[in-house]
Amino acid sequence: MFKGLNILEFTEKFSTDDKCRAYLSDQKWENGYRCGNCNHTHYHNGKQAGTRICSKCKYSESATARTLFHKLKFPLRKAFHIIYTMSCNKKGISSYELSRQLSLRQKTCWFFQRKVQEAMRSSGNNLLEGNIEVDEFFVGGPETGKTGRDNEKKRQVVMAIQVDAFGIHRCYAKVIPNAEGDELSAFLQEKIAPEAIIKTDKWAGYAPCKTDFPNLKQENSEKGKGLPLMHRQIMMFKTWLRGIHHHCSHLQRYLDEFCYRFNRLKYPDSMFHNLIRAMVCNMPITSQKSWMV
Repeated sequence: MFKGLNILEFTEKFSTDDKCRAYLSDQKWENGYRCGNCNHTHYHNGKQAGTRICSKCKYSESATARTLFHKLKFPLRKAFHIIYTMSCNKKGISSYELSRQLSLRQKTCWFFQRKVQEAMRSSGNNLLEGNIEVDEFFVGGPETGKTGRDNEKKRQVVMAIQVDAFGIHRCYAKVIPNAEGDELSAFLQEKIAPEAIIKTDKWAGYAPCKTDFPNLKQENSEKGKGLPLMHRQIMMFKTWLRGIHHHCSHLQRYLDEFCYRFNRLKYPDSMFHNLIRAMVCNMPITSQKSWMV
């Protein structure tokens, strides 16, 4: 297991594709080998590092097969560098900068980043608890003279943060088509524990949520004064989005990346390793249409 943020140690440990494949192999079959063809549990090693061949049916499976590394078209050590940079850099990195650093096409870096962001998607297993703030906001769209809910070019997001004595502990966010009760209620049920104490503004869409969340309180929040931590988090996200990705065409993936990194700030040493595990556990994405969502 690789731990730490030292770029020199990282570069030394993953200096070749074979070292990367061996690391992936250890994560992929951490709980024991099982043939992807016949479920047999005995194997022998193939010629390529990380490859295992079933002792019964002779099916050969590489370390990258059936993972988000499937059919990778560039050196694996460069893919590891992208994952390391996206997970361990405080603000991540743009595909243009990755292209410059790794001598890859910008679109190649961009497509692989989409795969990494897929692994960054929340599992939904860890609900927000305790004191929660919830608010919705708009992202993107040109200056058309219309603002807020009247600007049809903008995309709407709902965000929830878990706060404690030290500030913001965790956050989740989701793109929503509108701020009606059904959309807001679905988000709250997906991300927040029913017994949580929720604070939000006077927007009418939150009223139906009180059925499932009896501790939801609506308060006046003119210009964000009632939810200062929430609006600081919103501004942090918008600033990060403008600085790194420059647009919101794939907004949910950018929200997933932002929340993934923020929620793990207390455990930076293991962030790369955990993201590699998530890449291994996710099924391949081979269709460009899937990447573009």
